[in-house]
Amino acid sequence: VQLQASGGGSVQPGDSLRLSCEISGFTLQRYVIGWFRQAPGKEREGVACISNYDDSTDYGNSVKGRFTISRDNAKATVYLQMNNLKPEDTAVYYCVADQPPAYGWYSLDSAEYDYWGQGTLVTVSS
Repeated sequence: VQLQASGGGSVQPGDSLRLSCEISGFTLQRYVIGWFRQAPGKEREGVACISNYDDSTDYGNSVKGRFTISRDNAKATVYLQMNNLKPEDTAVYYCVADQPPAYGWYSLDSAEYDYWGQGTLVTVSS
């Protein structure tokens, strides 16, 4: 099971970025995918997750209305579209995966996920 995150970079406040998470070694359709982030000196934070059952989504309060998670099973890729970026969005972003323990499950609890990618750095600064 491998998750390869990409798309990070340095942008200015108000800009947009799209992160990608390429999946290999397992069938994306069978896994719930999430994005988490961690800024220096701060706790890990749940950003977004998407169900493998019906593409239901959940978002952390700090990104609701600005970030969108989506999945393309044919391309084995999950995306995180980030709009109106703010300096407080600066962090290393990780994509994660796990098989749902129950039908329709998805979660923003990082402890629920067994598989983690290597992270991609997003820096928002003027």
